[in-house]
Amino acid sequence: MNVALWIVAGVLAFVLLVASISKVFVPTAKLAGAMGQASKWVEDFSPGALRAIAVVEFLGAAGLILPAVVNIAPVLVPVAACGAVLLFACAAFVRLRRGERATITGDLVYLALAAFVVAGRFGPWSFTGR
Repeated sequence: MNVALWIVAGVLAFVLLVASISKVFVPTAKLAGAMGQASKWVEDFSPGALRAIAVVEFLGAAGLILPAVVNIAPVLVPVAACGAVLLFACAAFVRLRRGERATITGDLVYLALAAFVVAGRFGPWSFTGR
């Protein structure tokens, strides 16, 4: 189960890192049209809000991996996963608010993966039992 938790945390970290990099380096107009209807949500947010979301995603990506790898405050891994749960819940809410029910599936899958990491790392496979 520990290996599965590492894999899921790695996948989530990769997804969050790619998402944060795209929000920083891709212009908003290009980002809104990049994936069709699934990426139109960026038009609802200011450039400053998009940068703030990108920072949260980057910190989440780092928090899912780095504390455990360097063995400094590994309790931050499930805390970062809790943040990812909140981030993906907010993303799902934005999609519901915009009426994009067809594109909400990815957000819910990532939310479930983050919840799996929370349950595993706060639960029986925490890093404190090493």
